[in-house]
Amino acid sequence: MTVIEVKDLTKVYGQVRAVDRLTFRVRPGRVTGFLGPNGAGKSTTLRLILGLDRPSSGTATIGGRPFTQLDEPLRQVGALLDARAPHGSRTARSHLLALAASNRIPGRRVEEVLELTGIASAASRRVKTFSLGMRQRLGIAAALLGDPRVLLLDEPSNGLDPEGIIWIRELLRRLAREDRTVLVSSHLMGETASFADHLIVLGRGRLLADTPTKDFIAARVKPRVRVRTTEPARLREVLVRHGHTPVESDDGRMLIDGARIDAIGPLAAREGIVLLELAAEEATLEEAYLDLTAAVTEFAARAPQGA
Repeated sequence: MTVIEVKDLTKVYGQVRAVDRLTFRVRPGRVTGFLGPNGAGKSTTLRLILGLDRPSSGTATIGGRPFTQLDEPLRQVGALLDARAPHGSRTARSHLLALAASNRIPGRRVEEVLELTGIASAASRRVKTFSLGMRQRLGIAAALLGDPRVLLLDEPSNGLDPEGIIWIRELLRRLAREDRTVLVSSHLMGETASFADHLIVLGRGRLLADTPTKDFIAARVKPRVRVRTTEPARLREVLVRHGHTPVESDDGRMLIDGARIDAIGPLAAREGIVLLELAAEEATLEEAYLDLTAAVTEFAARAPQGA
């Protein structure tokens, strides 16, 4: 079983502790979302896992070994940290062929990943002519080149069009179903919620959460019911009498925090109140994430005056 294991990992730059005694495990068979505000230490942690930086203390291993000790690492670990990394004067095909040769990967695999990532028709173009989305696809192709059991991807949806976003979402799910270890860093909460089974959340270099996505959302966001009726005043009186605090919205609906449909529906029925709408408002990963990280966001913008 190929597990990414981080133990008491610390990285200090001068007076700044970018990563502070971080411990977590990324297991195969699921997509793990790697979240945190700007400056939380996500990129530094990925660089430490990949041996691009040395830790001040602690360890980061892949399958029990540091990345720097892996033989032919592209066959074991695929990574995308910066889509701008390929030399702009190379073609997409020549870039991948050079990577393949360095790890004894057959040349036919280059053609396979070009097709898989949808850039086969642009394989002979110089990378400097690529759009951001095409560079992103090339970076993903490089990460998949050695058919690795472990994938580390930093913002893989960045620059992709809607079709590309759907494609990367399905790709990540398929890789997890193949029992690979997949760690994906992202700032896109809605997109992360669509593919991540598990979450690791950092704040100021420390671990804030390591939990299944559904549990993370449920623990931090209360359920809410949305209701609309022909008798709003009467429904409000009934709800207040039963301990609820309904809030009317501008469109005439009522929002009831902490309530569930199976409680509000029968309550209205017993009172003979006609409901035109009764729906649960689904809690979102974005709401839960913002609730958790509000106190550890290093760079927060002020709301505009009058907003």
